[in-house]
Amino acid sequence: MSTMSVSQLLSLCFLIPLMGIVACQPEKKQIVFFGDSITQAGNEPGGYIDLMRQQMDTSHYELIGAGISGNKVPDLQGRVQEDVLSHNPDIVVIYIGINDVWHFYKFEGTTGTEKSVYETGLKDLIQTITAAGSEVILATPTVIGEDPDSQDEANQRLVEYAEVVRQVAQETNTPLCDLRANISEYLRENNSSQQYQGILTSDGVHMNKKGNQFLADQFKSCLP
Repeated sequence: MSTMSVSQLLSLCFLIPLMGIVACQPEKKQIVFFGDSITQAGNEPGGYIDLMRQQMDTSHYELIGAGISGNKVPDLQGRVQEDVLSHNPDIVVIYIGINDVWHFYKFEGTTGTEKSVYETGLKDLIQTITAAGSEVILATPTVIGEDPDSQDEANQRLVEYAEVVRQVAQETNTPLCDLRANISEYLRENNSSQQYQGILTSDGVHMNKKGNQFLADQFKSCLP
């Protein structure tokens, strides 16, 4: 074990003069949320990470947002060292998959991520992060349109990619936060008119105020 400097010790401990002892405060758990624009927005005021900071005991947790708009699994693989492991996190929450599907359909000149590449990429991220000494929590991708039973091709493909995440979690013994299952259950109960957007999202993908609180509640329940 490396020797702690005096300044580090004083940052963690405080003196109780009358008792003549030093009492140490526990170090905060650093948790990085690694993802795309949903996570990027989640780190802004009113986003799900911001709400978690307000609603959790910040003496025990430090929450770090590492989301970039448009990112897919290969993008996360390319920046995991600089944007995640540089923080020496205790836990990394990988929440990715919307663009890996959506970009097959949404944006001209872009393409999604083939399912086999998506699966391999998730496994590579898990291996890289755990080898650095951090724990991983996998999250299933949420929605492309707020009717979870829609026969729309993008929604059906997202169902398949969510199942890939579940299988990877099982195969690698990685904790799973099944956002897709839970948001689907909520929407079946609260979107009887099968609206594409407006219940938990602003556009069928990105979270509105209520959706950000939904994600905050989901992740709070998944953290150790």
